[in-house]
Amino acid sequence: MITTDKAETAAVTLPAPRTSPEAHEPRRPRKRRAWDEVPRWQIYLPLGIYLLFTLIPFYWILLFALRPAGSTSLVPWPMTFEHFEMVWTERSFGAYFQNSVLVGIATLVMTTVIALAGGYALARFDFKVKQAFMLALLCSQFVPGALLLVPLFEIFGNLQLINSLGSVIIAETVFQLPLSMILISNFIKNVPVSLEEAAWVDGCSRFRAFCAVVLPLLRPGLIAVGSFAFVHSWNHFLFALMFLNNPELQTIPVGLNTLMSADSVDLGALAAGGIIAAVPVVIVFAFIQKWLITGFSAGAVKG
Repeated sequence: MITTDKAETAAVTLPAPRTSPEAHEPRRPRKRRAWDEVPRWQIYLPLGIYLLFTLIPFYWILLFALRPAGSTSLVPWPMTFEHFEMVWTERSFGAYFQNSVLVGIATLVMTTVIALAGGYALARFDFKVKQAFMLALLCSQFVPGALLLVPLFEIFGNLQLINSLGSVIIAETVFQLPLSMILISNFIKNVPVSLEEAAWVDGCSRFRAFCAVVLPLLRPGLIAVGSFAFVHSWNHFLFALMFLNNPELQTIPVGLNTLMSADSVDLGALAAGGIIAAVPVVIVFAFIQKWLITGFSAGAVKG
């Protein structure tokens, strides 16, 4: 039998809850910023005008693409898809779309892989002509693509690559490599070398340490560089026009050019073709915008 004294000594006394001194301090008023005093209409009115100015061209394209031929209505009703059917079947936009996808994906893969190797060398190794090489990469961005047509046409002619999608893929990759290599080198510089050194101590080779440690951290940068290369090759008109003479091998930008003639322009077909060309790019950017912004901001920290 337990006595009352022993029960009292066995009882556990809980400590009083501690209160931080900050809890008793009065809440400081939020610091007013400059735009807090600006009336709301002065913010939303310019934004609304800019949004209206931006969306009207898109609505106009949809209007011409979805309303019947010869209609002057400002509302696409009754709605028709005859323009899309016409450009996809009669104007061979299905083949143009397939060629553009092939060129875009091949350019994305080749640009990313080659720029990844070159960017790692620029970020992790020191050599005598490194600064001169970086300067040459930067200066190459000021060279317009039109100046490269004659030498590239001569080279591809000797290699028998004219009228082949391979010529466009190689030209787009070469054109995208300098900027992509600089961006990826900046991404790799943001990854501490100590992470790779720890992997080397554990017995990893340089390549295995790069694949296991550095490469997963470069995902935003790789997505940014790859998407930039894809979109540029998707929209580029000049190389595909000059190196591809076979209509079955042409890409979407060249296909859009075929919808315009010296005498007349089919606005409905041109609007439908423009929507077909724009939708894949919009979908891609809608899914990768988070990684794209992160990648470009990370690559701009160091240089």
